[in-house]
Amino acid sequence: MFELSLMCPEASVEPVSDALEALDALSVGVEDADAQTDAERALFGEPGMPAPRAGWQRSRVTALFDTQEAANAAAQLLLAQDFFLGCEVLATKPVVDQDWVRLTQSQFAPVEITPEFWIVPTWHEPPKAAVHVIRLDPGLAFGTGTHPTTRMCLRWIAAHPGTDTVLDYGCGSGILAIGAAKFGAREVVAVDIDPAAVQSTTVNANANGVQVVAGLPERGQGRFALVVANILATPLKVLAPLLCSHVERPGRLLLAGILERQAEELIQAYAPYCRLAVVDEEDGWILMTASL
Repeated sequence: MFELSLMCPEASVEPVSDALEALDALSVGVEDADAQTDAERALFGEPGMPAPRAGWQRSRVTALFDTQEAANAAAQLLLAQDFFLGCEVLATKPVVDQDWVRLTQSQFAPVEITPEFWIVPTWHEPPKAAVHVIRLDPGLAFGTGTHPTTRMCLRWIAAHPGTDTVLDYGCGSGILAIGAAKFGAREVVAVDIDPAAVQSTTVNANANGVQVVAGLPERGQGRFALVVANILATPLKVLAPLLCSHVERPGRLLLAGILERQAEELIQAYAPYCRLAVVDEEDGWILMTASL
């Protein structure tokens, strides 16, 4: 495998990246060429949303190719393009072979939810203190236990065991649904607009030995003692009447994926249906609940 390295101004990052993908690059990456220097500049965006810009003023673009010939041919083709003006080919070099599976696995350690409740990848042994364990490997669907919003939801679920019926709306990997089942829920339904998330939830639930009914949103009919939605603030506001309609009376609503500064927006959006309150906070994210 060979890496082609380029230096590009911000305006050229997107067309160059698109061209590299069209030239059958195995992967394309962009990083700040001034990283770790006084000229380094942060590039912030909303969580879950595209970055506000394609790159930095001085961006280092790297692409991986199967062979040196393919990398060199891509460089020559780029040099002939008008949009490559102002860019520079830095180098083409071989990439040292590594055990990529082992390297990737080493980045994911067990995640503590509470001292007795852990999320543990299948290649790790559970900690000795773990009484409740969810076995979950990183995958395509959102929710591996590493994000603050997921941890806050799971902490709340662990602190409120035995909820009779649960709807996990926007289930991702199914981790919250699995957590609810692990803590005694009699019936758990998990829904998502993404068929891959539905499949992931089913696979993960089976691997953890719990019963979860997973499907597209229309599968979540009826009312539930607990409705949990860990998505983002904007869709949560749009979904306010729908989510509240699924909460039985009396019942609880649990919302996450919300930044601290968005709390008042959510309170106002849900005011016609319930009274939301912040019950947890971690790293700028908040957890909100309401009793109906």
